[in-house]
Amino acid sequence: MKKTALILSLMTMAAGAGSAQTIYDALRYSESNYEGTARTLAMGNAFTALGGDLGAVTINPAGSAVNRFSQITVSPALNISVNTAGGTTLPGASSPNGFGNRLTSSDTRFNIPNFGVALNFDTHRTSGVKNISLGFVVNTTNRFQENLRTTGEHYGTSFMGSEAYWAQGYSYDELMASGAYDSYNAPWRTIVAAQSGMISNLTDYPDQFIGSSEQMEIIDDGQGNTSVNIYPAGAMDQSYQRVTRGFKYDYVINLGMNISDYVYVGANLGITSFNYNSATRYTEAAVDPDLFGIEYHIDDGTPEGQDITTYFYDMQYDYEYSASGSGIYGKFGIIVTPGNGLRFGAAIQTPTSTMITENWRESGATTYSDPTFDMSSESPLGEYRYKLISPFRANFGAAWTFGNIGLVSVDYELCDYSTMKFKEIDMQSGEFDYQNEDIRTFMGTSHMLRAGIEIKPVPQFAIRVGYGLTTNPQKGVNAYGDSKYIWEEYPNTSTHKGSFGLGYSSNGSFFADIAASYTRYANEYIYPYDDYIFDDSGNIVTYTPEILNRRGLWNVMLTLGFRF
Repeated sequence: MKKTALILSLMTMAAGAGSAQTIYDALRYSESNYEGTARTLAMGNAFTALGGDLGAVTINPAGSAVNRFSQITVSPALNISVNTAGGTTLPGASSPNGFGNRLTSSDTRFNIPNFGVALNFDTHRTSGVKNISLGFVVNTTNRFQENLRTTGEHYGTSFMGSEAYWAQGYSYDELMASGAYDSYNAPWRTIVAAQSGMISNLTDYPDQFIGSSEQMEIIDDGQGNTSVNIYPAGAMDQSYQRVTRGFKYDYVINLGMNISDYVYVGANLGITSFNYNSATRYTEAAVDPDLFGIEYHIDDGTPEGQDITTYFYDMQYDYEYSASGSGIYGKFGIIVTPGNGLRFGAAIQTPTSTMITENWRESGATTYSDPTFDMSSESPLGEYRYKLISPFRANFGAAWTFGNIGLVSVDYELCDYSTMKFKEIDMQSGEFDYQNEDIRTFMGTSHMLRAGIEIKPVPQFAIRVGYGLTTNPQKGVNAYGDSKYIWEEYPNTSTHKGSFGLGYSSNGSFFADIAASYTRYANEYIYPYDDYIFDDSGNIVTYTPEILNRRGLWNVMLTLGFRF
């Protein structure tokens, strides 16, 4: 599973490269996972052909003109994210390759995913434009919330060993210089590893490095040639933790028109705004520090100097990343009601041009049996700004209402993520050529299916259920060089959402809805550090650990509204 599923998550790419944007950043900030009001949530947000609810305005702008009254809604919600993470078992193995302690953790947050107001103006005409709706709606269109952690004992590889291998070719003196973060062209993680004592160079081989978790032996072939064999010193307790927070909101100014109670049209001017914060912590600790002896030669002023042995205890690496951005787009929609309870709807959203600012910081620390040798380092705060062009979105819907008893609605939405594009702010040609080529190669179309049912046993009360499916737009390349969607080849790579809810509508102006949904996200595969043990042909001899993250999200929402 490890290499074939690599496209699912390359978390170390972002952590190791600092400001290097990836296809995963583009996807994260381009996705729309509607929440809306409690009514739309309960019915799976299958509202392209329905309208009549402020939570559906971001799905189809024409929906605001369906009602002949004005309304205002507010929707507080409670969200509980649950993560279960642990190591995977490679083919032919009997136990996970590291991180064998599968742990479940959760995170609970309160928020207000929806607020809206729509003013309806009656033209008092019997045909043509019968009423016009003007509205302002705020809806959550993506949520970043998780808290995952996993631990385990591992022997074959280490974070420090990986950093030592990939530091080859860099100058140790340059890495250790006080201005290295600003002046030396090396990954910040490599600088952190050197300055925090995780890695050091070999005196007789200045372009090679060794990790504090490793031992070394000199091999003589008997013909005057020597080589260095570097190997893990012993077993270590490893832990990986990632905490994520943030939201993506769409602020929509809406105009809708009812034409002869037959055709409803609408348009949105949308402003999308998001913030994303992630903190990753990785630790390693020697199970038996006596196996991790490190000898230092100290120049104490005597001819012989002094040899001191200390023992590695543990290390900690932290990566903090945040991003915020805002963009603008347009959306246009239509709903047609031909009669007999049938309704059809469609909407299209223009590409969104988003200005994004990223900040990141990396730090590390290493401790030994002799505190004299403890080291730590922290990078400055990095910052980078760029543009992201998110793709067109199109959605289509059909619904059937059977009197005042209930309705059934189905939506289909698609978005071609291969058209996402990074752009430079200062128009430097070629800055994002590599990333944009990756997007075209490894991204495709995501298909979204939404369905909902509403039943009214009595006029004032409603019972609702819904379902949603979103396929993964990522593509991989199999052993034959063919490009395939991940979901065609691997299970559990689509997102599923189930929901239900109740509604109450008074004979006056007040109405209230409550809903609960559970979202099961696609499996994520995390690699806390890069592979680094290869044979002479470049084939991987020992795989680094692979973490499988299973994530679910509970959403409980209450909507309070007034008609006027």
